[in-house]
Amino acid sequence: MMAEYTNVKVSIEDRVAVLTLDHPPVNAFSTAMLQDLEAAFDEMVADDQVKVIVITGGGQMAFAAGADIKEMASLGGQGGAETGLVFMKKGQDIFNKIECSPKPVIAAINGVALGGGMELAMACHIRILADRARIGQSESNLGIIPGWGGTQRLPRIVGTGKAIELILTGDMINAQEAFRLGLANKVVPAGQVMHEALGLAKKIAAKSKITNQATLDTVINGMRMPLEEGVLYERKRIGEVMNSNDTREGLTAFVEKRQAKFTDS
Repeated sequence: MMAEYTNVKVSIEDRVAVLTLDHPPVNAFSTAMLQDLEAAFDEMVADDQVKVIVITGGGQMAFAAGADIKEMASLGGQGGAETGLVFMKKGQDIFNKIECSPKPVIAAINGVALGGGMELAMACHIRILADRARIGQSESNLGIIPGWGGTQRLPRIVGTGKAIELILTGDMINAQEAFRLGLANKVVPAGQVMHEALGLAKKIAAKSKITNQATLDTVINGMRMPLEEGVLYERKRIGEVMNSNDTREGLTAFVEKRQAKFTDS
């Protein structure tokens, strides 16, 4: 039986888990919401029936509009920068966990994704944006800098110059510009975001869990290595994958001209 959370709704269907951020009106990240997101995410990673995770925002306005500003403002009276850094570390730890997840994570971005919301989206492996969505690293408008990985993930996706521009200005960009910059895998009409995300998730869930995990591990960890080391790591991982029953099934199915039936073994 799944746990229930105050700030995150969880559902599972066809081996796809959907985590819906539910902190009206704009799904801002309070400490409580971060805790619920981490707990729900951990539960879905540990659930053997789940192969892909989709994260989206509740309501029509926002995927997530960053950190809870009222809570951040109150931190000054509770230890100032030291207390604020605890809050920053919590978000970093959770988003790092999402990026390094052994299961593919898709962000279904139905509305604005600002500050920490954009950082969460960038920690996900695939991003589907509604055509009316707006995203941005808006922290400079508050006199701070991104603190949940934005200064590191954004330049790795869009390049250093553009990342610095977006962070310094705090400007929002539309979904079409996000796609042009590589921040969005797909842009779809607003009402089709979850349909598109779930369709993609189910397609991935039909593949072998072993190859899904190896792909994520090889890409995420390999990108942190020099090219030569990354290629060697790839060779190591493909050697491990080729010992699986699923590889044998995939190759046999291809030769026999039939659909492979993977058993995640």
